[in-house]
This record gives sequence, C-alpha cells and structure tokens, in this order.
Amino acid sequence: MLASADTLYLTGQPLDFATLEAIGRAARPSVACEMGMGRVATARHVVTDRLATGLPIYGANTGVGSMKDKLWTADDLVEFNNSLVRAHHFGTGEPFTLPIVRKAMAIRVNTALGGYSGCSPELIDAFLALLEKDVVPVVRRHGSMGCADIGLMGQIAAVLTGEGEAWYRGERLPASEALKRAGLKPHHMQPRDALAALSVNAISHAAAADVVREAAKAIRNLMVTGVLSSLALGASADPWRVAARLSAHGEAMAGRWFEAQAASGHWPKPSAIHDPLSLRMTAQVFGACLDTLMNAAERIVEATAQSDDNPVVIDGVIMASGGSLPLSTTLYVEAAQTGFAHLARNVLNRCVLLANGVRRNLPVNLVAPGEAATGFGPLLKLAVELYMRIQSLAVPISAQSIVVAGGLEEEATFLPLIVERMESQVRDLRQLAALEAMLSAQAVDLAGDNVEGVAAIAYQRTRAISPFYRKDRPLSAEIEALDRDLACPDALAAFLDMAPMADFDTFFALKA
Repeated sequence: MLASADTLYLTGQPLDFATLEAIGRAARPSVACEMGMGRVATARHVVTDRLATGLPIYGANTGVGSMKDKLWTADDLVEFNNSLVRAHHFGTGEPFTLPIVRKAMAIRVNTALGGYSGCSPELIDAFLALLEKDVVPVVRRHGSMGCADIGLMGQIAAVLTGEGEAWYRGERLPASEALKRAGLKPHHMQPRDALAALSVNAISHAAAADVVREAAKAIRNLMVTGVLSSLALGASADPWRVAARLSAHGEAMAGRWFEAQAASGHWPKPSAIHDPLSLRMTAQVFGACLDTLMNAAERIVEATAQSDDNPVVIDGVIMASGGSLPLSTTLYVEAAQTGFAHLARNVLNRCVLLANGVRRNLPVNLVAPGEAATGFGPLLKLAVELYMRIQSLAVPISAQSIVVAGGLEEEATFLPLIVERMESQVRDLRQLAALEAMLSAQAVDLAGDNVEGVAAIAYQRTRAISPFYRKDRPLSAEIEALDRDLACPDALAAFLDMAPMADFDTFFALKA
C-alpha cells in the first residue's frame, strides 16, 4: 500500500487496519495503481479472446450454479450479465454500516488488481467512482452462506447498474437517483463483470476486519478494568512477572503490560499467599485472547489482497477455483470467539471475588459499613448472564453441513453470521468491563487504596458516573452509561496513552 497525503493507492498488496479505517471514514480518495490496472487489462484480454471463440466461461457466457451447463448466445450476454446482478439482490435484515461497505468495495478492487479476476477495467473504474463520490450501497446483512457473499455483494453490484438503494450525502435513495445526483452513470455489466462484482467475500472480510478491531478495543478496556479489580482484590503481581519472562507471544505481552501497571503505582501487599486462578492466570487468559485475535486479524489482512474469484485467470489460462471458501479466516475468527468465552469467565470470576467478601476483608456484596443495604450481590446475576451469552456464541458453526444448487455447493463457512455473533460478544464484553469497574471502584473506596496510573483513569471515569454505593438504588441506566463511557474514543485514547501496548495498538490502528 502506497499513500500520499491526499490519496490512497490500491496496489493489490494487503490493506492494513490503518488503511482500512481511512477508507471506511472516506478520509481520502482511493485510486488504483497503473501496474494493477495493467494486470486487470491483461487478464481481461484472456477472457475476451476465449469469449470470441464461443468457448464456455463459467458465469460469463454460461449460467451459474445448477444452470452451469446453459450456454448463452452472444446476443444474450449483456442481458444475462445484468440479469445475474438482479437475481442476486436478495439480502434482508439491517444494513451494514457505511464504513464496512466502503471497505468492502475497496477490498474488491484491491483483490482484482492482482490480475486474476478477468473483469473489465471499466468495472474497477465503476467501483472507484462510487468510492470517490461516496455513493454507498445499502447492503442488508443477511444473504451469504460464507462461500462468496453473493446476496451481499449483489446489492453493491446492483447499485453499479443503477438498481437497489444507496446512501448519498446522508440520504437513502434509489440507486438511480443517487448516481444521478453524484454525476455518475450506471455501469453496463460486460461478460464476467457480473460474477466478478458479486461472487467474492469482500463484505465478509470488511465486516470481519471491523469487528476484530472493535474486539481489540474491548480487550484493551478489559485489561484496564482487570488491573483495577486486581488492585482492589490485593492480587500478587508475581505471576505477571513470571509470564513476562517465561512465556511467549500473547502471554508474554500481557504479562509485561500487567507487570508495568503494577509497578507504576502503590500496589497493595498481596492479600493471600496463593491467589485464585482468576487472578493468578490473568496474563494467560488475556494472552490467549491476544494471540487468537491477532491470528484472525493477520489472516483478514492477507485476504484483502487474495483473489477469491471463480473462475480465475492464471498464466493466460482460465481456471475453475475453490478460492471463494474463506475457511482459514473463519476458523481463526472462531478461535478468537472461544478466547472471548475464556476471558468473560475470567472477568466474571473476579467480579464474584469482589462481591463475596473473602479478599482483604471486603464486606459481602460490598455494602458500606453501617448501611442497611443489599449491595452489589444481585448485580452478579447480570454478570453471569453476560458471560453465558458470550460463551454460547463461541460454539463453532462453520462445520455445519449444507447442500444447495443441486449438490454443486455443499461447503460453507457462515462467516457473515459468525461476524454477527462476534459483534454480540464484543458488546457483552464491554458491559462486563463496566460491571467490573463499578465493583472495583466500590472495593477500592472500601479498602482505602491509593489508585494511580491507568487504573486511576478507569476509577475516575467510573466514579464520575457511578458514585459510592451507600443505599440501594436502581443501576440499569448507570451501568449502560458507564458502558458507553468506558468504550468511548476519549476513554480508549486515555488508556492507550497511559498504558500502551505498542505492537498490538499499532497493528489495529487503535489511535486512528
């Protein structure tokens, strides 16, 4: 990826998270590099030469799926390719966000610039024109099994031809009107263009990139609240020092980070000779989450430069491909989801320790001395439900069997559905962080701790919303407000500045 101050140059190389975020925000126009467009043109000549002979090319002059053996005549090709787009506009449900759709269009362009798609250069120009004018197709999120996002990308392809709906300058409009206002004309799909526009996983990869980055933010927040609760519980920092020196990868990264936070302030003396696992193995649990999330994210970045078309053009020959199945990406994402379940259990266990009164002589339910109150005991029921929600969504679904199109399509990953499940997990992880912060702040006040460093930032933000608990009070709105505050950009920026984890934060462009 080459970038100037004003332009993002798509080259066919992987798109990192900083670049994807710039594309998603429409911060700078995206332009295809000349070498990439040259590769597109070369592959296109292979397709047009074969079409001129009348030989079949799947999805260009033949039908698709169960109609693969239907060969269309030259007179039918334009109508067929435009009809193919209309036939694949069937998505339903809530739309994806505009940044995700922008990223998806850029990913489709970038993967085509490798020169394997066989689409026309005009199709690439049409995608780039939508990005330049910020005409963003409305893409309803249900309609893909995760083996080419045909029902999702079909909604983008439809806008290229002037059908469907699109956002333009804050208005949701019929696509024809959006194009007209932007000064664009509908693209007429040439043979191979239709399938190249809709039979790829660009939406899945864009949505996956978005959610793993949001997960990275949530994990960073939970590391901060984990420090605050560990301080309040009088946890020993020794296991973190051990992890920093004897572990590898994510465990060592987490161990170094926790060790640094414990060393930055007045850490209390350990309250027990041997801590519970939820305290002693914090670095191991967070480290596994860091590892699995980074693995998934690295695979997603790689996918932004890999052609998942079918067919593809290689060495001047058109070949059938199975590249539309993003299985390795999906498996890495599912592994990260399992990591979230372990993390949620770890947070829940610390919340239980805070409330049950067995550490540092904290009162049961964190009830202030002399007060007639039930305290925070009932709040644990919400923590348990959030944990169970996160755990239930960690069960892998990619291996489920499915057979459609007369048995031609029997492999699927359900990546869009898995992304949607991860979005729910991230939301619940953020609320667990709010609960942990609320309980920890109460315990800190009861213990009279001197809180410094990043833990002090979390404590102060918590107390600005959730005051010291004396009398029983309704907590629903308070929890939701604290959830929003700890997840807001200002809070994240403060956490990252005070307690950076450089490699992780930079990779996910968390300061972007």
